[in-house]
Amino acid sequence: MATERTLSIIKPDATKRNLTGKINAKFEEAGLRIVAQKRIQLSKAQAGAFYAVHKERPFYDELCEFMASAPVVVQVLEGDNAIAKNREVMGATNPADADAGTIRAEFAESVGENSVHGSDAPDTAKEEISFFFSGLEIVG
Repeated sequence: MATERTLSIIKPDATKRNLTGKINAKFEEAGLRIVAQKRIQLSKAQAGAFYAVHKERPFYDELCEFMASAPVVVQVLEGDNAIAKNREVMGATNPADADAGTIRAEFAESVGENSVHGSDAPDTAKEEISFFFSGLEIVG
């Protein structure tokens, strides 16, 4: 198995409900290590820049507004096949479709307020990590 790094964001719906520790415990129980982490408040412009890939989609403005509505916790997770493992732990985007025990099945409030974001591929992970972290901030 390949050791990888991936970006994880604990979204505003989860930080408002003080779920950071419970969500991080799920990552750690799955064998992922948190090698960088910070709590930040995104501006709508910063959220827009991060989610620019979705700019033409109908949910883009609502997503940016939501991501700027309260603090988020951005973090880098590391482990064997971290991208796939993180996505498995998060569960399906729609919490109604998420497997029992996943973050979204347990904590998501809706498809839009689904508690977490995770990178979907190695190239995306590298780009997303560098959006939030310098190399000096990532310690394993």
